[in-house]
Amino acid sequence: MKAFKNPALALLGLCLLGVALNFSVNAYIQLILLFAGVNCLLSMSLNLVNGYTGQFSLGHAGFMAIGAYFSAYASTRWSFAPSSLLVVQYFVFTLGAGLVAAVAGFLVGLPSLRLKGDYLAIVTLGFGEIIRVALLNMDFVGGPRGLSGIPGFGSFLWSFAFASLWIVICFFTIWRVMHSSHGRGFLSVREDEIAAEAMGINTTRMKVKAFVLSSFFAGVAGALFAHFTNFINPSSFTFLQSVNAVIMVVLGGMGSMTGSIVAAIIITVLPEALRPLQELTGVDLRMVIYSLSLVLMMILRPKGLFGDMELSDVWRKYVRRSA
Repeated sequence: MKAFKNPALALLGLCLLGVALNFSVNAYIQLILLFAGVNCLLSMSLNLVNGYTGQFSLGHAGFMAIGAYFSAYASTRWSFAPSSLLVVQYFVFTLGAGLVAAVAGFLVGLPSLRLKGDYLAIVTLGFGEIIRVALLNMDFVGGPRGLSGIPGFGSFLWSFAFASLWIVICFFTIWRVMHSSHGRGFLSVREDEIAAEAMGINTTRMKVKAFVLSSFFAGVAGALFAHFTNFINPSSFTFLQSVNAVIMVVLGGMGSMTGSIVAAIIITVLPEALRPLQELTGVDLRMVIYSLSLVLMMILRPKGLFGDMELSDVWRKYVRRSA
């Protein structure tokens, strides 16, 4: 459990895992694992809003699209580093993608987060669709054709290391925030907004802070997605992408970071793991089994896989107690 409290140790462990995967699995599985890393970022960032702050956002794909298009456009048009320092250039562009998405999150969140419940969901859903339609009509970013020729990281090992770096940054940033006074403010908004206001907490400001931080990491996830696929278009960031992120948060547990990670991996891997079934039966039953699995999971574990616990809590509650 030391890695759970040490970012450097966690990053080292992930890098060693990447080295092992680089020599043990084929390129198809490696690409699925990279997409799982993107979904981990997406689910953890959304968990900050939907899980910890108790709001309901359905526009996460919009912030992901902003980050993806910014990093893709910047990497294909601008270059400021030699080939030996391309990793630094990618990090700067990814960081810029997150900042642009955070600004968009602030502009959207400031007026909309005064709303609650279904009204907030409708507003964020509308924002995500506005972004997608706007990208369809912007010729300088390819319009409906999208952007192609986006440079990648050169190898799976570099891609996995870069994704691991941002996963560790996202996890420990949100972890530190939630164990600070800001985090207690987020939780107070989730538990009872009226009581929080009565105690002098500016609930709108707290919700906007959570929304901006969440948007930042959604933009980073979009940037990684663009560099992993080497091609993006507006159809990559539809309403279904936002719903997929919500499913990950709910399946993992509202308010559980490790739950979001585990759920993101399951949601990414399960449809691909069921693909051989189509070859055996001749019928595509993947989505049927996938949907049935989600229904059964919500019946058997209505609070999600981890509930509101983290991996360290599960370790202390079950493993150490039984030992």
